[in-house]
Amino acid sequence: MAGESGRLLAEGLAAMSLELDTATQSQLLEYLRLLAKWNRTYNLTAVRQPEQMVMKHLLDSLSILPYLQGPRILDVGTGPGLPGIPLSLACPAWHFCLLDSNGKKTRFVAQAVSELGIKNADVVQSRVEDFRPPERFNTITARAFASIAVILDSTRHLVAEDGRFLLMKGTYPAAELEALPNGFVLEAAQPLTVPGLEAERHVLIIKKTPEDQDSGASTGAKRE
Repeated sequence: MAGESGRLLAEGLAAMSLELDTATQSQLLEYLRLLAKWNRTYNLTAVRQPEQMVMKHLLDSLSILPYLQGPRILDVGTGPGLPGIPLSLACPAWHFCLLDSNGKKTRFVAQAVSELGIKNADVVQSRVEDFRPPERFNTITARAFASIAVILDSTRHLVAEDGRFLLMKGTYPAAELEALPNGFVLEAAQPLTVPGLEAERHVLIIKKTPEDQDSGASTGAKRE
């Protein structure tokens, strides 16, 4: 099955015009092996078929790679490490923080980071509202974490000036975008093509407005 998964990964990367060396591809497949192993006990993901995991976890996560902006990336609500672990493997020169409040999930992510030898990722168990790192982040990613408004309001204190949010969604979330919180602007809603997935996928590229760069940034306070 690993051979079939490896073929699907290599073909998917080629279709997405992403170049990852064979060592990185092997690490990505090893991550899926660890996830499948832990999933039998801890139920970390509903996706269990190896081929589906390649498409829905690896390729889907890597689909936002062209929009990533470094060198500091925060993956909010990382769950079992998605999209943070695949992205950290693909971008070894940038630093990733994988954040989740769920201890079961962060224990798995920490184990995966250790076993895979990922040197450019830290795992943090914390509520995002309580997280106060020494530096803010150039990109904040989120995949199926919460509504757009909740994500933006809870992380506005974490994004750097000129930083961006990459929020991964399925169908175009028109209603959610109409309720975009004050201080944020949608730069683009980019359709994504993930080989093997027929469902719609989008990445929303959102930035703070200039007037919001300082107000609220140091305190993390919600603004109405």
